[in-house]
Amino acid sequence: MPHVITQSCCSDASCTFACPVNCIHPTPDEPGFATAEMLYVDPTSCVDCGACVTACPVDAIGPAHRLPEEHKVYIEINRVLSAADPANAALDNPDPGSRSRPPMAHAVPPKRLHVPDGDEVSIGIVGSGPAAMYAADELLRYGNVTVDVYEKLAVPYGLARFGVAPDHTRTRKVAELFDVVAKDPRFRLHLNTAVGTDVTIDELRARHDAVLVAAGASTDRKIGIPGEDLPGVGSTTDFVAWYNGRPDHTGDDFELANGRVVIVGNGNVALDAARILTAGRDELLGADMSQKALARLRESKVEEVVIVARRGPEHSAFTLPEILGLTDERTVTVDPDPEVAESLATGADSPLTERKLALLESLPTTPQATHGGPAIRLRYFTTPIAIEADGDALVVRARHTTTGAEVDIPTGLVLTSVGYKGRPVPGLPFDEARGVLPNSAGRVLDDDGAPIPGVYVTGWIKRGPNGFIGTNKTDSQETVAAIAADVAIGVVSSRPAPKARGGRLARLLRG
Repeated sequence: MPHVITQSCCSDASCTFACPVNCIHPTPDEPGFATAEMLYVDPTSCVDCGACVTACPVDAIGPAHRLPEEHKVYIEINRVLSAADPANAALDNPDPGSRSRPPMAHAVPPKRLHVPDGDEVSIGIVGSGPAAMYAADELLRYGNVTVDVYEKLAVPYGLARFGVAPDHTRTRKVAELFDVVAKDPRFRLHLNTAVGTDVTIDELRARHDAVLVAAGASTDRKIGIPGEDLPGVGSTTDFVAWYNGRPDHTGDDFELANGRVVIVGNGNVALDAARILTAGRDELLGADMSQKALARLRESKVEEVVIVARRGPEHSAFTLPEILGLTDERTVTVDPDPEVAESLATGADSPLTERKLALLESLPTTPQATHGGPAIRLRYFTTPIAIEADGDALVVRARHTTTGAEVDIPTGLVLTSVGYKGRPVPGLPFDEARGVLPNSAGRVLDDDGAPIPGVYVTGWIKRGPNGFIGTNKTDSQETVAAIAADVAIGVVSSRPAPKARGGRLARLLRG
């Protein structure tokens, strides 16, 4: 019986490198990896060796015959994805060797960078989220590299710690990998150190041979309507940071005394927020989350969370694993709308979308206490055009995107969830339109389009806010390969290894 990838897949891709028969796809060097909702195991070539199980950092893989009942749906999903892949057309005569991936030049780096004996290359990394830690892991594979990570918060790991829902314990296990990286004696972590305030990019460049920016995309995109700045209007990013106890959000608070919450946008973060808002009174007890937020959530009067999206069901931004998990745990309904019914009956452009539509079509259009407690309502073809105050409450004025009909949705809280955007890094060029540092394969470019020697970028601040936690691993491998290449040709220099790491910058930070 083949192995199967299930709900908590984070696209780390460690499994693809561990697999001896190349049966897990898409691999990082295959088309579609960056946009794939989840990886899959080709059941015709899997040899049940279990190497992928050991490699997976979030326990997302298991043998099909041992999956719990709620995960058995992934057996069929894996089979459908494999059958739909053009490269697996001849499923009746599989040849594992016929689809071997070309070797990635940077997948297994040499043991040492090409610098004079006794020298080391010092790398400073801005940020400590998944992209930063994956990059540190790649860099420390070279025996003559040291890494200093600069994190503005008092706790490391960014979205891996503060962006994952507290009830998604398996996804949070990726932080255990980062703990292993942080124990390397050539790794140092500087907390409460904001680049641009406590230390400048120029100071980091003077201290290190190269600087790698992995600052993520920490702000929310605005929806751009009147009333967006009213009290009671926030973002799912802030809400998630609040209930996860992120240090710079401990003073936040959210209105949960009203019977309804409206979430604008229907990506995975929106569904995470909806699931937490509709959790049973004691469901989150013992979860790794803010105790202040837990107390507020236990007192919540929310009876309904309405998730609005401007397009139809076939364009739902959430992934299939996320909606499967939600419908298993919560009462979920689809707003009755002839346009929605028509969209659900329309053919899908991929197996995953087809499964999403079939699942949505099976949901009731009126609340049914399938799981008890508050309900979640999915509302499509709905575009908010204004948010207005109504006493102590709010009203979301929305327009149907196909009929033009307007509707008012009373609510106590509005959370926007329409994407992230990067912030400028003081001292470096910035692409305002895309919210990224301009770069070529991770090399930061100046205003004339030329690489800035010794300055690199990885993660969302490099490519924009797309992909999953593990997608940053492949992204960081590309950037580290660029650093290694620049060291080899002398663009990045080295220096004699000091007897003790420290110096002027260390004294500055202690001060």
